[in-house]
Amino acid sequence: MIITLKDGSKKEYDGARSIFEIAQDISEGLARAATAAEVNGEVKDLRTVIEDDCELSILTANDPKGLAALRHTTSHVLAEAVKRLYPNAKLAIGPSIDTGFYYDFESDSFSREDLDAIEKEMKKIIKEGAKLERFELPREKAIAFMEEKGEPYKVELIRDLPEDAIISFYSQGEFTDLCAGPHLMSTKGIKAFKLTSSSGAYWRGNEKNKMLARIYGTAFAKKDELNEHLKQMEEAKKRDHNKLGRDMELFATVDVIGQGLPLLMPKGASMIQTMQRWIEDEEERRGYMRTKTPLMAKKDLYVISDHWDHYKEGMFVLGDEEKEGEEVFALRPMTCPFQYYVYKQSPKSYRDLPCRYGETSTLFRNEDSGEMHGLTRVRQFTISEGHLVVRPDQVEDEFRGCVDLAKYCLETLGLEGDVTYELSLADPDNMDKYLGNRELWDEVENNMRQILNHIGIKYTEVTGEAAFYGPKLDIQAKNVYGKQDTMITIQLDMFLAERFDMTFVDKDGEKKRPYIIHRTSIGCYERTLAWLIEKYAGKFPTWLCPEQVRILPISEKFHDYGAKVLEKLRANGIKATMDERAEKIGYKIREARLAKLPYMLVVGAQEEEQNVVAVRSRFLGDEGQKNLDEFIDAICKEIRTKEIRQEMTEEGK
Repeated sequence: MIITLKDGSKKEYDGARSIFEIAQDISEGLARAATAAEVNGEVKDLRTVIEDDCELSILTANDPKGLAALRHTTSHVLAEAVKRLYPNAKLAIGPSIDTGFYYDFESDSFSREDLDAIEKEMKKIIKEGAKLERFELPREKAIAFMEEKGEPYKVELIRDLPEDAIISFYSQGEFTDLCAGPHLMSTKGIKAFKLTSSSGAYWRGNEKNKMLARIYGTAFAKKDELNEHLKQMEEAKKRDHNKLGRDMELFATVDVIGQGLPLLMPKGASMIQTMQRWIEDEEERRGYMRTKTPLMAKKDLYVISDHWDHYKEGMFVLGDEEKEGEEVFALRPMTCPFQYYVYKQSPKSYRDLPCRYGETSTLFRNEDSGEMHGLTRVRQFTISEGHLVVRPDQVEDEFRGCVDLAKYCLETLGLEGDVTYELSLADPDNMDKYLGNRELWDEVENNMRQILNHIGIKYTEVTGEAAFYGPKLDIQAKNVYGKQDTMITIQLDMFLAERFDMTFVDKDGEKKRPYIIHRTSIGCYERTLAWLIEKYAGKFPTWLCPEQVRILPISEKFHDYGAKVLEKLRANGIKATMDERAEKIGYKIREARLAKLPYMLVVGAQEEEQNVVAVRSRFLGDEGQKNLDEFIDAICKEIRTKEIRQEMTEEGK
């Protein structure tokens, strides 16, 4: 058989070989570093025996897929250590993830001290250097094997596997786990790891199931890589919007109100109001017509749109479907069906299109409790939603306009460098999930590719992530911990116009079906606020700040002058406050700096006498005395142009 390697070179063998043996033949050093392999593009375990010609790429921890195998093995070592220290703990699942790995246990919660003890035991296991051995069992024997070990979650997983599934296990010393792999050849391959945190997690992510104890960790090939990652994680904790946003009193959550229902505090509400006014004005400038539609509708509406069949589990339903004669309502998870009826209120000609409808929409989605986090995933949120009803010949220009608007928003917020673009397509093997047929989807998806290629956007394609009514462009960003979320989406829909009997009279006098573009310009305001908190670590651009200027009188004697300055600032639309506390000026300055304010204006005898202010900023530090009118002109320009100023370094403070 002939093995074609990654560099194009070839290896010829007269019989079957395991991937590990081939790696050894290439280089002993490569075999020691190997963690997994790709065979004809598919990730395989090093123990896999190759019998036919193929393309082979040996993976190490320098490759993301190879690193995943290292981390997966580390999760098994974690599980073994927990079973040694807590024999009554039950094993659930332990996958690798983008930032490391985790393992779920039915057990009491784990403290930091517990994690330290588990780490110590893991180091012992690694030092023992047990080989990982893979074996398979028939379904019934596999179930009996895990029942004998007293592992009910593993039994459940086996029972849920397809009838023809290969049921494989990996053992290391006295520990055995149900697993598909791939894994390292030995625990000695683990060189650098750390258990980072613990939390609760529902079995299979369902809040109706038992709460398990989850341990998170990470692993790298080298200690310096681990140390750099841990350093980044410490910085991430400082920027985590879920903590920083609460510390800055931007938002809060309350148990009796409910999970995923955040309270926007005055400062957070001010920021979202600023963004909302900006977006609404910008959309109006671009030809959008504003609508305001109900927060709920009868079931009938969602049946027409097909959301009832495709999305009901994600909706808050009001009323009992089983009760005869009772009207059933649902809180809206999206605005599109409502705006379609705005369109239908009068006949439309080809001259009336495009119709661009925009709405600041409050939406409701019944998210699983395990999925909710801070402001990034909530059950009630506000979105800059819009729907464009267009002629077929207008699709590309209007789609291009939606992308241009999204890019403008990202650039203005200073976020354009933090995003990636994904073209989300239908799953060709599960077309029953979508409206229309495969041929029509192929046409629409090819249209989307052509549009994006014309625009010049670099994008990746993701299969199975399309909306049920059309493909979409998802603009993605990662939070400080590396988790990716969709921030802005633009969708092309050629199906719902027919379901709602939407038409326009074309030049030939015939009624035609329009296309619909579903889009957001800035996305969900709550999620965007979370993104901004983490991006700027709370040091927002001046135009977004809920408090742009704080006046700091040196003593009570200068409160009257400070009040005059405050009045003039507010008269010019500047968000300003005055610190009237009987504290020393140094203390007031430190407090204002901790509050991450853009500007402080110190006022005393000299300032009052000369009608000036002593300016301190995040950008230049002590800027000295300035004429009040000149300061107002400068900050008003900064706010008007939405300038993002460079922060002063720590060395410059």
